[in-house]
Amino acid sequence: GVMERLGLGPEVLLQENPRLIYARLTGFGQTGKYAKSAGHDINYLAVSGVLSKLGRKDENPYAPVNLLADFAGGGVMCALGIVTALFERARSGRGQVIDASMVEGVAYLSSFLWKSQNLGLWSQPRGENLLDSGAPFYETYRTSDGKFMAVGAIEPKFYSQLIKGLGLNLDELPAQMSFSDWPEMKKKFASIFAQKTQAEWCSIFDSTDACVTPVLSFDDAASHQHHKERNSFIKNDQGEISPRPAPVLSRTPAVPSCKRDPFIGEHTEEVLLEYGFTKQEIAKLHSDEVIEFKNLKANL
Repeated sequence: GVMERLGLGPEVLLQENPRLIYARLTGFGQTGKYAKSAGHDINYLAVSGVLSKLGRKDENPYAPVNLLADFAGGGVMCALGIVTALFERARSGRGQVIDASMVEGVAYLSSFLWKSQNLGLWSQPRGENLLDSGAPFYETYRTSDGKFMAVGAIEPKFYSQLIKGLGLNLDELPAQMSFSDWPEMKKKFASIFAQKTQAEWCSIFDSTDACVTPVLSFDDAASHQHHKERNSFIKNDQGEISPRPAPVLSRTPAVPSCKRDPFIGEHTEEVLLEYGFTKQEIAKLHSDEVIEFKNLKANL
């Protein structure tokens, strides 16, 4: 209701410009019992049903920071909605309003979980299934130097390479999909991974298809050979490292800025002047606290 109180709701603006695409990104959506309730990523994740699937056996569900509902179910799905509306407008010439709910966005993002319930992938309690840390071959393991390796050897041909790299004999082990043996196999794998450093395990698995990779810290990820060869991370003029824009387009790739992030209000005046506002109008907006300035020059 904030935009309506300002007289800038979609009904008003679409009358001014019927081609306008008006995106409304909220936690719970524009209607429904929780529509006007406050919330954060963890709440949207909880109401979507997805949070109930996240966590280890005998532990509370946990939210993976605020990536899933805020950024994936919210930002990315809203952006996809805008792209879809732009595509439709190219045919109809008309804009529309996008009701982007983070709850519904992350629920839709989890369609695989809903659609695969009857395939046996999620038939066990949380933390005991194939992809939620139940399987010994889809898990993380601590190394002797306190770091971790990630294992995702689901397919038999990958699993056999995992077993070989661990120095075990496949014929002497229980069947890969023997659920009852998974807890003991996890203990066995954990004891073996704990005997070598992360670097030593990388030297064993890097040239294989065992689906075993190091769990890299931010610093290690940015300096890793694979990422350096692809220029996956960039550094700005302040020495700050961040991911390069993705995905990479062949003909019109993004050209990332290597300047520091702007301060709030740093370019307010020049942007508004570019769009035709007078200095007097800008001063009035500032005095009314509608906009903010960041004066980078010393006041002597």
